Amino acid sequence: MTTGHERFLKMTAAAPTVLPSLLQCDFGNLEREVERLEEAGVAGLHLDVMDGVFVPNFTYGITIVAALRKLTDLPLDVHLMMVNPEKYIDQFCEAGADVLTVHAEATDDLPAAMEQIKKHHVATGVAVNPATPVSKLAPALPLADLALVMSVNAGFGGQSFMPEVLEKYEQIRQLPGGDSVTMEIDGGINAGTIAQATDAGAQLLVAGSAIFKHDDYTSAIESLMSQIRVEG
Repeated sequence: MTTGHERFLKMTAAAPTVLPSLLQCDFGNLEREVERLEEAGVAGLHLDVMDGVFVPNFTYGITIVAALRKLTDLPLDVHLMMVNPEKYIDQFCEAGADVLTVHAEATDDLPAAMEQIKKHHVATGVAVNPATPVSKLAPALPLADLALVMSVNAGFGGQSFMPEVLEKYEQIRQLPGGDSVTMEIDGGINAGTIAQATDAGAQLLVAGSAIFKHDDYTSAIESLMSQIRVEG
């Protein structure tokens, strides 16, 4: 049986690559949306879970992760924007997450959260908001497979990209364990920002509006990827 960590490694083998954020997909036609993204050749799906407390918005939870696991073998990159994530880590892993990312700002014991995820053979991720120094990640980086830098203020899709956060990637690389994690970016990624993000070191590039505002997902993703190839 393939583990979540093994699916994560398969996803990162395609890096740099675009991961669609399902926050803006048509949940009334979820199965068809997944089929269209599979046809477009995406390497994985990014799921933003918001609790209405850590961020001022509420999205979906464990049941959607479980539903997607039944619909696809694509890696599920689950980003928990919620307080006290350790209360739900086991459930999200059991629901089918392949990589589970928790925020440095959301828990008092980030290394313990990493260990809890690892018990399920799921890849571990740590995230920071734009205003948070990367030093908050330091205790957990040696246990992490992925480091996610938010390039908008977490909570809503469609925000403008914040280029000043790109310096965080070099800062993360300088921390113990930071030279071996996969780098992800989430927020405001489009044809105009994706090249500078990859130039700075981002390997997994989460995109929402830049994909789902188009009728042709394959064309939208190819357009984004072409910017990486030409300028990245």
